[in-house]
Amino acid sequence: MRTPDEVAAMLALKARGWGVKRIAREFGTCPKTVRRYVREGAWSGYSRARRVPALEELSGWLEERLVRHGGNADVVRQELAAEHGLVVSLRTVERACAPFRSQLLAAARATVRFETPPGRQLQIDFGERRVAIAGVPVRVHLFVATLGHSRRLHVRAFRSEAQESWFEGIEGAFGSFGGVPEEILFDNARALVERHDAATRELVFNARLHAFARHWRVRPRACAPYRARTKGKDERGVGYVKRNAIAGRDFPGWAALEAHLVAWTREVADVRVHGTTGEAPMVRFLRDEAGALRPLDGTPPFRATRDLVRRVHADCVVEVEGNSYSVPWRLIGERVRVTLGAGMVRISHAGQEVAVHAVLDGRRERAIDPAHFEGVAGFRGKAVLREASRTAGDAPATAGVPPLLRPLAEYEAVAGGAW
Repeated sequence: MRTPDEVAAMLALKARGWGVKRIAREFGTCPKTVRRYVREGAWSGYSRARRVPALEELSGWLEERLVRHGGNADVVRQELAAEHGLVVSLRTVERACAPFRSQLLAAARATVRFETPPGRQLQIDFGERRVAIAGVPVRVHLFVATLGHSRRLHVRAFRSEAQESWFEGIEGAFGSFGGVPEEILFDNARALVERHDAATRELVFNARLHAFARHWRVRPRACAPYRARTKGKDERGVGYVKRNAIAGRDFPGWAALEAHLVAWTREVADVRVHGTTGEAPMVRFLRDEAGALRPLDGTPPFRATRDLVRRVHADCVVEVEGNSYSVPWRLIGERVRVTLGAGMVRISHAGQEVAVHAVLDGRRERAIDPAHFEGVAGFRGKAVLREASRTAGDAPATAGVPPLLRPLAEYEAVAGGAW
């Protein structure tokens, strides 16, 4: 293949009377090549016949089948052989369907923004973050509630994501916003949702969530499994709280953390210009949404309680949410009923309340009532250890050792007497 400049030089030499063979020797090429350029009178490239792909004529059919089968090229290959008699490799079908597959992927990623009317929806979620409190890293669970229309936030810090924390956070949001929306949207947290089948979309809410919703006259809604984008306003809100309100800060105590979150929400989150709405959430809330929320009308808190069943351990305690609470030692090995509510842990056995403790906020903490250990051997140094050593001809040492370490009255009480 000669360049256009070389062909122009060949034609110029031919015009001066040079022979074809002499021109060919001058340029180191074949005389036939020189004759072709002289015959055509100009440079021309090689013309190669275009190869028509076997599936080009079926592009419309391929696109329709690829969409129908959700991007499965192997099923398309099978139907291609059955309906059109074309037996090709899977790779051939994949190459032919490549433009259509990219369109499918783009459609799957595309998201249509859903704007909720004022007072319609409250999105809630928890985010977890380690925060330095009094110099010690503590795992903090941040409850974030976002009004769907105004994007106004309510933020609370909890030590766990127990059901009481969800309900307390929601009620705190109602009080902060001064009203109740029509519905609450959340993900499939175990504390709220018993079952949500991804295939059949069968949804079963927790019974106490139903009671909570009836109490506040609000409609609960759960996101589709593995589709957290359906509550994207609050997902972004959780990330915003982590990056802006918490990151790089430490606090002298838990109360200081809670006070900081309240001040940050009021002075930063409520007055910033939101990237989507272009307005400050508080401005949008006061103008559009405050009047759309249903008034609280003096509705009291739900006071959620939970009933659990626990077995008493050998150290006279039951474990609840990572903490230990003492019960009378006579119940070791027995099953007891534990009721959590209003910040208290109430433990009962056979219909009788046997212990009451305040809920512990931390983890691996112990709430101990000394009265629960009265009469236990070794408690408060009351036990007398038996030290008997036998040697040849020695009698066992029995001085100072009572015949029974427990009085018979205690055995009688266990058998059916009073505590």
